[in-house]
Amino acid sequence: MGQADDVTIKEGIWVFMGEKSLQKKQYILETARRVFVEKGYKNVTMKDIVEACDISRGGLYLYFGSTEEILLAVLQQDADETDDVFSNNITQDDSAADILTLFLKEQKKELLRKKNNLTMAVYEYAFENKKNEVLRKQFEAGARVIEKLIESGISSGEFYCEDPKGAADNIMYVLEGMKINSLTIGITEAMVDEQLLYIMQGLIIEM
Repeated sequence: MGQADDVTIKEGIWVFMGEKSLQKKQYILETARRVFVEKGYKNVTMKDIVEACDISRGGLYLYFGSTEEILLAVLQQDADETDDVFSNNITQDDSAADILTLFLKEQKKELLRKKNNLTMAVYEYAFENKKNEVLRKQFEAGARVIEKLIESGISSGEFYCEDPKGAADNIMYVLEGMKINSLTIGITEAMVDEQLLYIMQGLIIEM
């Protein structure tokens, strides 16, 4: 089995996916992402994805059974890509403060991204389906990263914090609040920078 091959289970059947199949699946996800960005989640149908991809309905159902399944695959792909970008920009010489700053910069990019933003689709999915696991998992994953960085910074003498988990949760609440503001009243780069500065000032020990 080559590196580009994959094996998945579709309706209880093992499906072998070669390189061309994986490329088509990737194309579907990239195209569907644009549809979700444009229309949110609740207004998107499988027909919309079929038309956007210019493939047959059967061709789409070979890979995905619902818009929910497609959205979740898109979100997982986004998470993997973000992890790669984050990891690839970290060096051995980076301090905990450097890494936390990089993490917050990535969050800032997402908050200020006007195009290609899936936030509306994610919230619509969570509220319409009463399935908040997606939001909860995103929150918990971010909080774990921040908590570990704070603990590392405490050990190296960069940070002072009596409750790393509580601080990490609080930072995620701030980020989540700014996400909601970006969808409702709007948010500026200055507003984001101000909140991120408060976060770092609350942790860093002045030398």
